[in-house]
Amino acid sequence: FPPPAYADIRAMFDSLIQLIREPGAIIAWGGYPALAAVVFLETGAMIFFLPGDSLLVVAGVYAAKGDLDIVALNALLIPMAVLGDAVSYNIGARLGPRLFSRPRSRFFRPEHVRAAHDFYERHGGRAIILARFAPILRTFVPVVAGVAQMTYRRFATFNIVGGAGWVLSMTLLGYFLAVRFPV
Repeated sequence: FPPPAYADIRAMFDSLIQLIREPGAIIAWGGYPALAAVVFLETGAMIFFLPGDSLLVVAGVYAAKGDLDIVALNALLIPMAVLGDAVSYNIGARLGPRLFSRPRSRFFRPEHVRAAHDFYERHGGRAIILARFAPILRTFVPVVAGVAQMTYRRFATFNIVGGAGWVLSMTLLGYFLAVRFPV
């Protein structure tokens, strides 16, 4: 196969940007499976550029139009959000011991990991919940919680609260806006 031409790469990039700007195409194309995949990948596979918040709001709008069921939507996406963060946490927890045993280097300082551990002991719950509402933080906070060795039981509690709060707030915002201001 010949290498892709610059125009082909540019067209793919433009298509990706268009999907991020107008996530309704994801819903129209893939429905529930596409929504579940995007929510999981953004939170569990550390793909931070996916349109999480806007996609959930638009999904709520589609539910208000009758294209999706709001109950089924939330019943599917809340577990995907929780599962995604749990995967990210486990990635961090598996990397954590290796990081603690590494010597100090130009890019790694053990004292930063210890400081992160102390932070998560004091403020971890709030960080897990509030990070859901900040796109890039949503992707990386669970990994850092795992690296910092936050206990999984504590993480899981705040993960469930944060995941449910995030998905419900975004989908219901879109739903009620579309009901109040029909287009």
